[in-house]
Amino acid sequence: MKENILEVKNLVKTYKINSPSPVRALRGVDFFCKEGEFVGLMGRSGSGKSTFLHQLALLDIPTLGSIKITGVDVLKLTQGQKAVFRLKTLGYIFQDYALIPELNLYENIALPMMALGISKSRYHKDVVEIINRVGLGGRENNLPSELSGGEQQRVSIARAIINKPKILFADEPTANLDSESAFVVMELMRELVDKHGQTIIMVTHEEDDEKYLDRIVHLKDGKIK
Repeated sequence: MKENILEVKNLVKTYKINSPSPVRALRGVDFFCKEGEFVGLMGRSGSGKSTFLHQLALLDIPTLGSIKITGVDVLKLTQGQKAVFRLKTLGYIFQDYALIPELNLYENIALPMMALGISKSRYHKDVVEIINRVGLGGRENNLPSELSGGEQQRVSIARAIINKPKILFADEPTANLDSESAFVVMELMRELVDKHGQTIIMVTHEEDDEKYLDRIVHLKDGKIK
């Protein structure tokens, strides 16, 4: 039986905004994910899906609770330690691709390795291999503006997996894509799970995505149903 790669206990996120009372986006969530599992987070807008994903990916700090990733109590890490942990252990796919427009396809993908101080002589082979894996061989010098939405999202996936992360987080990766591009992206993500043992936690609204998932977790009003 595969081990839990991520464990969450009593996760609470409260936002203090200009209102009579704080907004509780997460209300004591318990959650786990096993290694090599493709988990979908689903629920209506405002249910807490993206907020939850941000806490798991260390992009935000919860109000209460604990998060363990590969056995590490990540909320006890310093900001600097969290930054290194994210680069080495986690990957993130954004809904809007979040590519740097001035950098070409190759440079966007290589960015996480560059951030770790890895030399081009060491990362070049990996970058070329990933580019071919996502079906964009020969497009290395293209800028994001010269790519379709589906191609940009494949670049985003390549960038997210270049450091071989233990967990890949995806926030509605097909929301801005047409049906054909969405199909290509979801097939690619399923292939990452089946052929490379990648663990993926994905927020989605799309019913068509359900057939690719191993398990679906429904959130409602900041809690798991």
